[in-house]
Amino acid sequence: MQALDKHLGAEASRTKRSEHLSCDAQEVGVWAKHAGFDVVDVETVTKQITFPSMLDYVRFQLTATPMAALLKDKSAPVRERLIMSIADDAASRLDPSMLAGSKLTFPQQSFVATASIS
Repeated sequence: MQALDKHLGAEASRTKRSEHLSCDAQEVGVWAKHAGFDVVDVETVTKQITFPSMLDYVRFQLTATPMAALLKDKSAPVRERLIMSIADDAASRLDPSMLAGSKLTFPQQSFVATASIS
């Protein structure tokens, strides 16, 4: 997020940050109950995510997610330079263990809700 804001302007990371708004499994359960479900089970699942490289991750984020809007007005060469700069900057901010073998590996936590109406 810091690399995005540095290279694309303050608040460029707002979209990425909004992906992680939910604080805990209990909150997700409350949302399901407010939606009308009365039997709700929420499990926290953590998986290791691996990308071939930091560059591949940043390129994916900035071309195939809602964050692509950040570069929509840029020419192809400018987009590629920004993607490379952001990837290099982001890599420099991470614990080297996350970049072992030139890959990017990190834990991703999700909440899986199973809900029903009785």
